[in-house]
Amino acid sequence: MIAQSLLGNSIVSTRAREVGLRIFAILFIFTLFVGGVQLRRWIGENTRHVRYQHDIVNAFYWGQETLKEARDLAPDTASANSWTGLFRGYLALYDRVKEEAYKNDYGLDYPPLRLLTMAIWSKQVRDGYPWVDNEHPKLVNPLLKINLLCELISAAAIFFLVRLCVRRSLHAHSTWPAWLSREQRASICGLAAASVAWLEPSMILDAHGWPQWDVWILPFYLFAALAASKKRWFLCGCLLALGAMLKGQLLFVAPFFVLWPLWQKRWMSALRVIAGFTAIAALIVSPWLLRTPGAWIAFAAVAGASLLVALRYKLPYKGAWLAGILGCAAFLIGAFTGGSFAWFEIGFLYGTKHYPYLFISSCYNLASLLAAAGWSLKDNVLSAHVGSVHFHLTLQWALRLFFLGAVALCARGAAQHLRNRDPRVLIAITAPWLLMFVLLGQMHERYLVWGAVVSAVALGVSVRLSIIHFIISAASTAMIVHVMLVDKKLDATLRAIDVLHGIRPYASVVMLVCVALYFWDALGWRIPAFRRGAVKTATSPSLSLEPEPEEA
Repeated sequence: MIAQSLLGNSIVSTRAREVGLRIFAILFIFTLFVGGVQLRRWIGENTRHVRYQHDIVNAFYWGQETLKEARDLAPDTASANSWTGLFRGYLALYDRVKEEAYKNDYGLDYPPLRLLTMAIWSKQVRDGYPWVDNEHPKLVNPLLKINLLCELISAAAIFFLVRLCVRRSLHAHSTWPAWLSREQRASICGLAAASVAWLEPSMILDAHGWPQWDVWILPFYLFAALAASKKRWFLCGCLLALGAMLKGQLLFVAPFFVLWPLWQKRWMSALRVIAGFTAIAALIVSPWLLRTPGAWIAFAAVAGASLLVALRYKLPYKGAWLAGILGCAAFLIGAFTGGSFAWFEIGFLYGTKHYPYLFISSCYNLASLLAAAGWSLKDNVLSAHVGSVHFHLTLQWALRLFFLGAVALCARGAAQHLRNRDPRVLIAITAPWLLMFVLLGQMHERYLVWGAVVSAVALGVSVRLSIIHFIISAASTAMIVHVMLVDKKLDATLRAIDVLHGIRPYASVVMLVCVALYFWDALGWRIPAFRRGAVKTATSPSLSLEPEPEEA
């Protein structure tokens, strides 16, 4: 009776309870933020002896190469050190690297926006610390701040995404305590998922202990998923293009957002995703595509004609279509007027050829199991002869096709869950990252960090999937730790290295099982023997969420 009266309305008024909850939420978020920042600082300070320095050196090297190219092209010293000179060197670097490469071994694999970021960072470092070398800790600080900002934005995006999907849902988890409103329960689920994502150990270790720049694309993917959930498909495509220009691995999972509306038979929505992606990509690479006055004149003519048509006829989403047409025009004009596509060959294609191995370093995935069984990336899985045409399906392409089929099924699951107002749409959004790591070849151990962070949305879906998230998080952390320890091989860490090496095959099997469970929930299929239980869950939802009208 005492507990009931304490939780009921007889002692504490509704207004006082709301104020108390808000104060508690503010204090909790503030404590979480400060604790997370301090944890990152502690990780950065205490991993110096095992820091994987190669990526820092590589980033600084290519930033310096951009500055060197700027000096070579500048007419004087003042111009070489200006921002105009930096941009001139940035635009010329891809072509110079391609011309000087031996057997297409470029060394550089940065997409345009990441190369620009490293060039700006290198310029600022040289301007402020002209005497430092590549090992100086001051080199890393600006990039660590970018990492911190991206981690914070990612946690916020997960909060909004989980809150939106749980608030819409008819199947959530808890009706306790009864005095919490639907909105408050959705916010609590979102805050729990965001807290777990903010404190994700593999992300912190990757971004501040390694350090790497993998976290830069997470905000773009998460906000693209949020935009797709609200049917803002053009914005979704724009965000995907921005993220891909920072790290090309985002292109592996981007088809999910095109296939999602296709399963809903919304062809125009899929085209709007493509239009947004094309428009932003063309905008970023237009300095390479449109390099002659004739190219710009042709582009202006297409833009003028398209604008006249858009103004003359009343068309829905005319801004999206106009942007998409101009984006396609920029690529076509560039192809026919001598525009440079070195940025694409070096920044995107080269990365797919740079490491022709089933897996790199220490990976818990299907590729590592196949490699242990004697397979290699270019082994033939299927050969066929049709007349004079010889068809060979390599293991690399077999895994890619398998992955693409799985992503298509995830998109179908997302469309189905969204229609049924099921929170498992969050799992469908997560699954492509997990499938990418466990199914594809040429994966680095760090590539599970994206799935480890995004899978924190499981805290808004079920306890079982939340437990699986923590298993995935532990596996992602273990792989990163393994590589960092192997790189230095200190006497004190040799035993840990042996243990991590020995558990690889077992951990690979565990990862495959965990991802299979996520994939099953993403599909939304039910085993016939368990359908009765599923119906009970649907008729007695654990979090009372009333249906809301879908957003247009």
